[in-house]
Amino acid sequence: MNPKIKKILIKSKKEVFSEVVGNNSSKLKGEGYDFLELKEYEYGEDVKNIDWVISAKLQKPYVKVFHAQKELNINLVALLNGSVHFGTDKFKQELICEICSILAFSAIKQGDAFSSYIANETLTFCTKKSKRTFSVNKMTENIFEYKSVNKKLNYKNITNSIFSHIKRRSLIFLIGDFFNVENLDLKLLSKKHEIVVIIVRDRFEENLTTLGNINLKDLENGFEYNGVVNAQALKDYKEQIKKNDHILYEHLRKCNTNFTKIYTDENPISKLARLMK
Repeated sequence: MNPKIKKILIKSKKEVFSEVVGNNSSKLKGEGYDFLELKEYEYGEDVKNIDWVISAKLQKPYVKVFHAQKELNINLVALLNGSVHFGTDKFKQELICEICSILAFSAIKQGDAFSSYIANETLTFCTKKSKRTFSVNKMTENIFEYKSVNKKLNYKNITNSIFSHIKRRSLIFLIGDFFNVENLDLKLLSKKHEIVVIIVRDRFEENLTTLGNINLKDLENGFEYNGVVNAQALKDYKEQIKKNDHILYEHLRKCNTNFTKIYTDENPISKLARLMK
């Protein structure tokens, strides 16, 4: 196994199982029991459920009645196009990999199964529904080693595929850098499922400061640019990023979709913990 993958898995598992995320992951709580009512004890019932305080007060044995919660159906969708093959501290694809690993371990800790997908022009299975650590390892390895260069995102195909493929109401995490979101439409999907969007970015691409002669390459379509970047070009670029994010945030709010942004120089655990409260 690649040493970087091993490091991601060890770090993610340690942070989740050392209570950093687990105890705050209300969005990931599915399996368990909720208190429903008290009723008089009947022969054959489990004595472990007797409420001794109430029984003493009423001079009769009373038991707590619980109802089982349904297991949560968790789906992790990694949006892997060419632009995630970039980063100054670490590649965005590596951060997406780490985030998916943390979410998967959190699901396992809560007793819930998870499935994972890789999406760009189409939606493909990464790992099938599972509660096993082996599936986390496999998912992490598949996402980390995925060849994202020259891959483009087709939001319409992705959302349509998720809608038709995932039948049961689910908690779906969409993790990607979310550029060029003019065609992103989560309205229908958010009515059927609970959607959480995690935006992964590098600070350099939002605050580009390089001036003069530069060489750039678009990792989605292979287009290369060799030329001069002046102050006006930088200003136009930053305005385009702001416009893109404004469209994205407004759309997510209209869809009542929770979201957060995590940068490549950040440890994702604290933002994920707040997101899942």
